[in-house]
Amino acid sequence: VRHAGDCASQHSPAANSRVQTRRRQARRCRPAVVAMPVLLLLLPIALRPTAPGNRAGFVQMVQPTTRPGDGGAARPPAVAAPAGFVAPKPKPLSMTRPKEQLPSLITGGLALAVRLATGVFTLGWTPWLLTGDDAAAVGVESGTYGFRLGPVAFRDTSPLLAEAVRPEEPLVLYEYEGSPFCRKVREAALLLDLPLALRPCPGARAGFASELQERTGRMTVPFLVDPNTGTEMFESDDIVEYMLSTYGPPRAAYDPKALWPLRGGFQVATATLATLLRGLAGSQRQPNARPDNEAMQPLQLWGYEPSPFVRPVREKLCALCLPHTLVPTARGSANRDALVRKTGVQFQVPYLVDPNTGVELFESPEIVEYLEAVYTVPSR
Repeated sequence: VRHAGDCASQHSPAANSRVQTRRRQARRCRPAVVAMPVLLLLLPIALRPTAPGNRAGFVQMVQPTTRPGDGGAARPPAVAAPAGFVAPKPKPLSMTRPKEQLPSLITGGLALAVRLATGVFTLGWTPWLLTGDDAAAVGVESGTYGFRLGPVAFRDTSPLLAEAVRPEEPLVLYEYEGSPFCRKVREAALLLDLPLALRPCPGARAGFASELQERTGRMTVPFLVDPNTGTEMFESDDIVEYMLSTYGPPRAAYDPKALWPLRGGFQVATATLATLLRGLAGSQRQPNARPDNEAMQPLQLWGYEPSPFVRPVREKLCALCLPHTLVPTARGSANRDALVRKTGVQFQVPYLVDPNTGVELFESPEIVEYLEAVYTVPSR
């Protein structure tokens, strides 16, 4: 099934020939267990009834509103926050609506466990127990992420990624939430602490799928565009290898076993199961989504999608076909410091920035409710 799989990467003719040869050899040996989860994923989508319903300059880095192929000329549609809207006060380490959130947190936690917490930690994640002046430097006042307990503080970073090349602009990824191949690329980006400008293509037929077809002649995801190097490619495995070689640390600096959850049949099977646990959320365009959502300015979502609190927001953004930049904040991410400095409060995700309305807010259920109110067509 083409829309859930991968297509050949767009390299030079010689390189592409070698890739195709390796791919044909691999397909002859690929066990049937890899294909079965994909069929299990796609069958429910077909049968499912329609339901209602550079670190220092990072803030500048995630601001571009133009998209590949749009020329930057179109003015985004006008939308506004709901009348009387007031952003909720952040409540770290708590649930604002326990009864409403509990089922989602359970399935989100199960999906997290099935994927062995892939994407929760950056590559080279290192925890620190600080004392003295180092501990005193941690906190909102200094714009430094961490937790203080009396004279000591806990903080985690990734010294391995501190020396890695960072893109000046986010990598653009055409994808959708339910695809196990797209999930692989998004998780790899979290491991490498790379921002992604996401173009949702639910089912590889809705949202930005038509834009993708105009660009490549195909409706196949994932598809990566790196505006920093001019590279464009299909194939999830090739995309992951490209990100590792371009923006990752030296291969000798880390154990390659850290990447095994992104490989082979295990990844496809567990990513598919994680999608099924979440009820295929984000795999179809929401019927009452505004028809002009694709033309909106990209929203910013600070978070990491394995989090049971962040995932519902990601799923809603995908279902509404809203372009958005995922600013990664996995454990060890330097963006945790950036978020503390930006908001002036204790670190908490998800955090949404909407340039279309000027609204910025924390709290998962409130963000989902806000997106539903602003980016859907009222029922008659």
